Amino acid sequence: MAVRVIVVMGVSGSGKTEIGRLLAHELGWAFHDADDFHPSENVRVMSQGIPLTDVQRTPWLVALRHLIDSVLRGSSGMVLACSALAKRYRTAIGIGDPRLQLVHLDGPMDVIRSRLQERTGHFMPASLLESQCALLERPTAEERAITVDIRESPAALVKQLIAQCSDGLTAPHVL
Repeated sequence: MAVRVIVVMGVSGSGKTEIGRLLAHELGWAFHDADDFHPSENVRVMSQGIPLTDVQRTPWLVALRHLIDSVLRGSSGMVLACSALAKRYRTAIGIGDPRLQLVHLDGPMDVIRSRLQERTGHFMPASLLESQCALLERPTAEERAITVDIRESPAALVKQLIAQCSDGLTAPHVL
């Protein structure tokens, strides 16, 4: 079964949005950022430096699952930038379905912290990095994740991801 949705996961500051957008562009697929699906109350809480609870995350995960399911019912593909830090969250959005490919952006915390401190215009403060790292459950073998090192350039990462995914993609074009 061909991959139709790529979920680019990682902690805040790992580059999910940038890599996700570039990957979607190269594949000719739609791109969505999971941050855009948070209820406004969640954004308010996180912008105050308060980590979300699982109860607060539930409507967000449900909305993401609906988005993924709608793509899978259609004929196109999608790249979704989503923290998906805990295995239970990845399961909730459908990871395990062979039509979904999980990509984990991983790297040293000092690099990620530096990126967060330099970032402007995002609701997620650098102070939440510690709670995200505590919540992070690295993907298991059964999740078939592709893990890449964020210290590579975005273009190199996208090229690497396309090469690793190419056999199972249903894309209009591949590099």
